[in-house]
Amino acid sequence: MPLHTIEPKRLYRQIADQVRALVEQGEFPRGARLPAERELAQQLGVSRPSVREALIALEVEGLVEVRMGSGIYVRDQAAAARAAPVTAEPPLETIRAREVIECELAARAALAMKAPQVRGLREAIALMQQEAAQGQMPTQGDRLFHVRIVEAAGNAVLTRVVTGLYDERHNPLFAQLGSHFENAASWQLAIAEHQAVVDAIAAHDADAARAAMSRHLTQSHDRFTASWQQPAAAPRGPRRKETTP
Repeated sequence: MPLHTIEPKRLYRQIADQVRALVEQGEFPRGARLPAERELAQQLGVSRPSVREALIALEVEGLVEVRMGSGIYVRDQAAAARAAPVTAEPPLETIRAREVIECELAARAALAMKAPQVRGLREAIALMQQEAAQGQMPTQGDRLFHVRIVEAAGNAVLTRVVTGLYDERHNPLFAQLGSHFENAASWQLAIAEHQAVVDAIAAHDADAARAAMSRHLTQSHDRFTASWQQPAAAPRGPRRKETTP
């Protein structure tokens, strides 16, 4: 009998597979509403962010439908059965990983950046504002901002790591999560958070730069873990548009 490579499953994938099995066993028939995230997290002994990533994976696969302000509902299993399981990097873990790395990079940038480099950061924010004003998701300016901070460290390995983590936002899990929680208002908050990082770097205040980056990435994480029970008339976000990094 041939042996197959054993690959450890990401936590959200394990959760998604358990929920899928319950649906296939008839525990949750088509049209049924799944238990709330908090309840699922308690029953499974995992965090709510991990449950959210699992539910988003099942939504990408077509097994469930997220109805903002109502809950998570089971869809037609036939369509979901044809979909390949999502195995992308988990968005919320990715943000936490970025926080570990980028907070220290912001502090180092505050000590190393010269005036022309600080102007480069302000140009990146201006690009974000321009994209947002045009009704686009300002990810091109956002990416440029974070890349310019890591480039100040002069370390090619760190640059590769940070850009790789940032570009995970284009994976199907991250994109689907963003479709629920990214909008014009959330991006304006993010732009203001970026401005606070630049102000600290421009003042050569490493502690303030570290703290400002931490606030930005923590708040980014929190925006993606906000309650599903949002009002049905929540502000619509800018049109999502594929950007070229």
